Amino acid sequence: MYDVVVIGGGPSGATAANDLALSGFRVAMIDRAGRIKPCGGAVPPRAISDFDIPDDQLIAKVNTARMVSPTGRRVDIPIENGFVGMVDRKDFDPFLRERAISNGVTSLTGTFRSIERRGDNPTVIYRDKKTGKDKSIRTRMIIGADGARSNVAKAEVPGGEKINYVIAYHEIIEAPAKSASYDPLRCDVIYDGKISPDFYGWVFPHGASCSVGMGTGVDGVDLKQATADLRAASGLTDCKTLRREGAPIPLRPMDKWDNGLDVVLAGDAAGVVAPSSGEGIYYAMMGGRLAATAVSSALTSGRAKDLTLARKLFMNEHKNVFKVLGAMQNAYYRSDERRERFVSLCHDVDVQRLTFEAYMNKKLVAAKPMAHLKIGVKNLAHLTRIIPATRI
Repeated sequence: MYDVVVIGGGPSGATAANDLALSGFRVAMIDRAGRIKPCGGAVPPRAISDFDIPDDQLIAKVNTARMVSPTGRRVDIPIENGFVGMVDRKDFDPFLRERAISNGVTSLTGTFRSIERRGDNPTVIYRDKKTGKDKSIRTRMIIGADGARSNVAKAEVPGGEKINYVIAYHEIIEAPAKSASYDPLRCDVIYDGKISPDFYGWVFPHGASCSVGMGTGVDGVDLKQATADLRAASGLTDCKTLRREGAPIPLRPMDKWDNGLDVVLAGDAAGVVAPSSGEGIYYAMMGGRLAATAVSSALTSGRAKDLTLARKLFMNEHKNVFKVLGAMQNAYYRSDERRERFVSLCHDVDVQRLTFEAYMNKKLVAAKPMAHLKIGVKNLAHLTRIIPATRI
């Protein structure tokens, strides 16, 4: 009999399991082995500090972000007063799981099947990887952290079967030598409808390797061909391909994260990926932490309604950032003309500073009123076409 069963051992599930174990609860974590999610791997300073990510997990420390427009315009944005760490999910996710196990979490390898209720507590049914047979485990509470097409969400949470998502695909390649087109200390973000008609492509350094990929929600887009085109445009065609990965990415947080009884969602299962940027690692880990907080409260108080704390606490902290990023994506990702204007807007120093301060610290940053006013005027001028898209 466990206090909590966590279904999924990615950044969200592993964080939730670890936090609960450190709080003295008996925790089991069920995860499918061998699955690597496609991910650029960026972790901002707040993630590093909030979740005690050790330096040896950072395979690169990026100090510049380059925005590339459809016409090839490049805007390099320095990351002031710090860096963005890069991780490889191939190594990072196992590290998080092993840390949770070292703190007392029972690790089970298998695939979630269902939840049964025959008494006061639920029973989780999972398919054991070693035996290929179904096994059961009794628990008091359940955290569903099993990804964007969460089977826990579909089975237990209202609206869980209607999660909207896009598909992300990337290729991990051997990193080339530093050149005019590739810098091991720079993340390149490519806004080009030929690469992605509704999102963006990326070239993110991973030390000895590099992540090259894109995402889209448009049917019929050939993700592998788009990535091949991106590699060609970036001078990376001849680099050896180490592995290829694809997975769904949710578009927005779900309206409800719990079933009002004994299940709460976390991470991609709850839809917590930032609009516009597609950033997920920090928000997944924070979602896992808040799911653990909600479950801990419910177990201690005996009130199932405490499970609503996970979503309430997350949205109180991050809803404004998500709204701003969502509005930006809706405004600028519609066409190449809009994408050109967005990159043009990124030339503004105030835009650069406010954007990266918000990214690094995960909150909207207070600035001088005139800076906000200037940005607002420039933004309006671009959206109403008062100024040419190519004007700096």
